[in-house]
Parts: sequence; structure tokens; C-alpha cells
Amino acid sequence: MRRKIKLNMEKILNWKEIFKKSNSFKENSPTKWAYVENFIEEELYNELYKTYPKFNESWKSEDSYDKCAYRKYWGKVDEDKNITQQQDNNYSEAWNKFVKYLHSNDFIENIRKFSGIPITKIKKFQFTLIRKNGFQLPHIHNKGPSTIIIMAYFSKNWEEGKPGGTYVATEDDESKIVFEPYNLDNSAMIFHDGPFAAHGVRRITDNVERRGIQIYLEEYSTENGWSEEKKEQELIEL
Repeated sequence: MRRKIKLNMEKILNWKEIFKKSNSFKENSPTKWAYVENFIEEELYNELYKTYPKFNESWKSEDSYDKCAYRKYWGKVDEDKNITQQQDNNYSEAWNKFVKYLHSNDFIENIRKFSGIPITKIKKFQFTLIRKNGFQLPHIHNKGPSTIIIMAYFSKNWEEGKPGGTYVATEDDESKIVFEPYNLDNSAMIFHDGPFAAHGVRRITDNVERRGIQIYLEEYSTENGWSEEKKEQELIEL
């Protein structure tokens, strides 16, 4: 039986710490990015950490020349793996309350204020797990001008200098890394998608698990759909 927990759901994300990094996010070049520690309020983070889904056969393997990792999706997703529901009883009460908050106006408005990017809606949410020999080569999405990607981590006691955190680079080349996080315990990388938003994960060589989540936020309208789709339409017209 799932135990009931009492959480102060007014305290979800640590906006005080997040907003401390707002100016550096906006000023970083050639792409906007920030690294935030103590990303989630401690009480909720502890529950999310305890109930992070265990690795088993339900995780989807992604094994190709450019990546080796595992993913789990939230609820039902559409053909593009976009999140379509707030509730999923396969996960804990804490995770359901957290994901519900990601759909809220408070979350969207604060991320828009933090970033200066006109995002309007959560697009994707997924659990991401990388184990020994896992990696992701540096790559650039450049899907549209109004996309924010958040990588949040749930791995304690990560060793300084060890690979596993999502790094930021100026080009799709590991030699061009400008920042790689090593504290993966309640921290997050936030970056603005674009033509220079290179990122990846160096190959993990130790017998460890890098536990994380990935959140995509994007501009959306009922008239034009996602800003990524609008960009594709404009390219076709040209």
C-alpha cells in the first residue's frame, strides 16, 4: 500500500536560488544557460529522491552510435513523446504533485520571468537514467526560438570531475565544453535551445547510476501549435 505523505505543496521549486542565476542565464553566450543547486525545495526533493523509479525492464533502452541511456515516460504520450496528462498512478504521490506543478501557471510564469523566453506550456517530461558505459555525444537540437530545456538530477555523492552531468559546449565537440556539473544531488542545468546550444554527457566508466529528469518547455498557441512546428512551416515556405 502506498503510504500517504504530507507535503507543503506551496514549496515546490527553490525560486530564490533559481532567480539568483537569472542574469547569468540571460548574459551567457553564444547560448543562454545556467546551473542551479538546491533546485527543488528540500522536503519535496527528499520524497522525490526516495521514490525515483527503480531500474527494471520497464525502462526504454536507447542504444545507438550517439547515445546509450534509458528513459521512462510519464502517462500517455503522443507519437512525438510529448506529455499528454498530469496524473500517472504508476508513480508516487510526490512525483504526481511535482508534475502537476509543472503544468501550473506559477511554474510557467516564473520560468518565463527567469529566462526572458516566451514559453507558454510544458511539452515533454521524462525520467532519464544513465549507467556504466552510458553517454550521449554532443549535439544541437535547434528546434525553435522559444524552447527551454531543464535537466534536473537525483544522484548523491557524485565524484568531482567524474562524467555524468549534462555539459554545455560552444560546438558539437567535447573539446569545446565550457561547463560540466559534478554536484548531481538536487541540481539542474537550464538552457535555451538554439543553433549554439550544444550539450551531451561524457561516457560513464564507474558502476553508478545518473538519475535525472528532462523537462521541455515551449511556446504554444492553438492557432500555430508549438513554436518548433511554426519554424518548420516557415522553412518550408522559404
